[in-house]
Amino acid sequence: MNQNTTIDVYQPVLTTARLVLRPLTCADAGLLSLYTGDKRIAEGTRSIPHPLPPEATEEFIVRSTAPDRDEDVWVLDGSVSGTSEVMGLLSLKPLDRQQSQIGFWVAPAFWNAGFASEAVRAVIQNNPHKSRTLFAEVFQDNPASAQVLTNAGFDYLGDAEAFSVARGVVVPTWTYIRRM
Repeated sequence: MNQNTTIDVYQPVLTTARLVLRPLTCADAGLLSLYTGDKRIAEGTRSIPHPLPPEATEEFIVRSTAPDRDEDVWVLDGSVSGTSEVMGLLSLKPLDRQQSQIGFWVAPAFWNAGFASEAVRAVIQNNPHKSRTLFAEVFQDNPASAQVLTNAGFDYLGDAEAFSVARGVVVPTWTYIRRM
């Protein structure tokens, strides 16, 4: 990585009214495995396989917490508001020229409650990578995630495609941009 795409070893904890966005811990493995083992979650991402292989979650936690990781990953922890310690994940991957790409998923039990929107707004407000531009993409069969982005000030940039490991096919996507 060049100087513009490295991330700080320290990953900040971000707070909202109902969530704490915090780095992953080994204690998160059980709920993460449960949620990422759900076909609906896996098929909504590029990289989560379905069925979920043994040890995949633990390996993901190790990669996501390593000092030389290539993205920051936060747990959406709702225990401060009386809900689950793990409700989903949000990632922020640095690109070049002070740009980052944001990704997120929320477990089905917490859909349509505004948690994804709250988490995305927290990252925008705190801007932990000091990005000038954020990018995001969603599969075109996931309009709820597209709405999270547009409600957070992202603008539609164009159509593209991405391979989904769980689906085993290339899926049409919508790409979004937000200038900070």
